[in-house]
Amino acid sequence: MAETDNLVEMRGIVKRFPGVLANDQVDFELRRGEIHALLGENGAGKSTLMSVLAGLYKPEAGTIVVRGEPVSFNSPRDAIALGLGMIHQHFTLIDSHTVTENILLGLDDPRFLMRLSRYDKRMAEMGERFGLQITPQAKIWQLSVGEQQRVEILKMLYRGVQVLIMDEPTSVLAPQEIEELFKTLRSMVDQGKSIVFISHKLHEAISIADRISVLR
Repeated sequence: MAETDNLVEMRGIVKRFPGVLANDQVDFELRRGEIHALLGENGAGKSTLMSVLAGLYKPEAGTIVVRGEPVSFNSPRDAIALGLGMIHQHFTLIDSHTVTENILLGLDDPRFLMRLSRYDKRMAEMGERFGLQITPQAKIWQLSVGEQQRVEILKMLYRGVQVLIMDEPTSVLAPQEIEELFKTLRSMVDQGKSIVFISHKLHEAISIADRISVLR
């Protein structure tokens, strides 16, 4: 395999918490345009490893290489700037705000929420492009859990991420919503995105992933 096939490489990652060695010299790689399932039991360190990649944690040891360049992240914002974003099990949406407002929240542009209708149109178009049906003007409290997950995905896509890390994304979904999510993930890969799918469910990993890594 050519070196350039790897979009992301993690080598010898060590992450400790008080009394716990969460990741012990872990290697991981993600190729361009693939869904890579990261499997393991609860407590195996899957979410911790990917939180390191997403800039949430700093590792005690190891290197991260993105597009052939060694990188270091001080925050998730740094990771997003390099095209890496993570969607956690627990969503970070504001219930009283609309879909569009939640997607724009925290961005430098627009500075003030003006002419929202223009952004509503943009969000609807992006949702359509990736097979994420949303109502931009809907308030978050009006949405099902599956719809809220779509908003989280769109938040990352709007920020231009090329690598989407999804932490146990099916744990909150009904069977039909899981099917919809899998269609969305395939559509994203068809459009050049790469996905890390964190799970402890082997049958899901087999049905969606191009490759599987198991963390013991």
